[in-house]
Amino acid sequence: MAGSVHDSTIYSKLFDCGEAGRLFTDSAEVRSMVIVEGALAKAQGALGIIPELSAKFIHRASLELPIDPSGLNAGAAKNGVPVPGLVSAFRKAMEAPEHAQFVHWGATSQDIADTGQMLRLRQLLLLCEDGLKTLLKALATQAEAHADLPMAGRTYGQFATPVSFGSHVAGWGWPLFDLLAELEGLRKSSLWVSLSGAAGTGAEFGEQRDALRAALAEGLGLGDPGRSWHADRGPVLRIAGWLTRLAQILGKMGDDLILMAQSSAGEVRLGASGGSSTMPQKQNPVQPSVLLALARQVIGLNAIMQGAGMPRQERDGAAWFTEWMTLPQLCLSAHAALVTANALVPGLKPQGEKMAEAFSGSQGLLHAEALSFRLARSMPRPEAQDAVKALALEVLASGRTLGEMAREKWPDLDLSGLFAPEEQMGDAPATARRFAAAVAAL
Repeated sequence: MAGSVHDSTIYSKLFDCGEAGRLFTDSAEVRSMVIVEGALAKAQGALGIIPELSAKFIHRASLELPIDPSGLNAGAAKNGVPVPGLVSAFRKAMEAPEHAQFVHWGATSQDIADTGQMLRLRQLLLLCEDGLKTLLKALATQAEAHADLPMAGRTYGQFATPVSFGSHVAGWGWPLFDLLAELEGLRKSSLWVSLSGAAGTGAEFGEQRDALRAALAEGLGLGDPGRSWHADRGPVLRIAGWLTRLAQILGKMGDDLILMAQSSAGEVRLGASGGSSTMPQKQNPVQPSVLLALARQVIGLNAIMQGAGMPRQERDGAAWFTEWMTLPQLCLSAHAALVTANALVPGLKPQGEKMAEAFSGSQGLLHAEALSFRLARSMPRPEAQDAVKALALEVLASGRTLGEMAREKWPDLDLSGLFAPEEQMGDAPATARRFAAAVAAL
């Protein structure tokens, strides 16, 4: 098996990370760092830190000259970071030593690597934003279409009270809606430029350190943190945390669908399902299983990220290396979950007849709570609860329905609509429609 499912020729379509895959390659990493070097030179030239002619030459070269990532492996192995080898290769490719000497002026490897990473994370968040909007529309369509379709609610894996399939879908969608709303703030709080020099003091830039950092941030379209964050991994951890919540929410949806599609329930039919190598009757919930597996992986990776978020002193090689090994996989798997969900949701087909069987097969006990409230109109609530609990035990023992036995026990009690699931869903239909309306207003 390949080191990553996202790089595997066998598994890459199963765990399809879409366009995000192009952001986490050696070529993309090198390209982002060269762009940072060019933008840094341009900002330094404008402030007179390096000759303006050299700055223009370096900036233009950063846009035109390709750097082969394979030539950086020996340097990375020796130095623990690819930037020294990158700077050397860039200077050589420029073939203009009088200008090349000003490349990387005053910066440190972490400035270039972290800022380049932020450029790629910015693109990833754009992909996530587009994917989220598409997914929310698909969920809203399902919620609106099935707002009034009764379905058994379950708590602790047991029948609870009636909900609707539309409200259940809205339950998947609302947290995603919240994540989308958080994106603007996340970008401001986390997509930062890094320019602090060797030990995070910016001493190499003198009194122009703040102006230079601000100019670099403006040139790259990133935020200016107003300080060094070499040993503060908060920006990266906030992005990783947001992506983890995305995968987690989609994992919950996948897990719910696995349960709803299992043979003993059959409440949902998937638009696409997998087959068995030996059992012809099988229709395996492959896409929901992918969502759950990805969520588990991302949650685990985020735990590793939290551990790497405690770098020692001004820079910690081991913590930084851990971040490199972990963050790309977290990003790709979170986006793969979004890609999978977008392929899954439009094809969901709720099975109304199977959902109705849950109500008839439960002997009416899904309406026990409603019965206790109806009975509480004529007696204290605790007494009503005890009476219905005792009657429920009789129902289970006799094999009869709660409705039949309630009518016999309380013949004068108005039970109209009590045992009709469509009349006992509370605000479930309204919840589904509120979600659909909120998405439509985006």
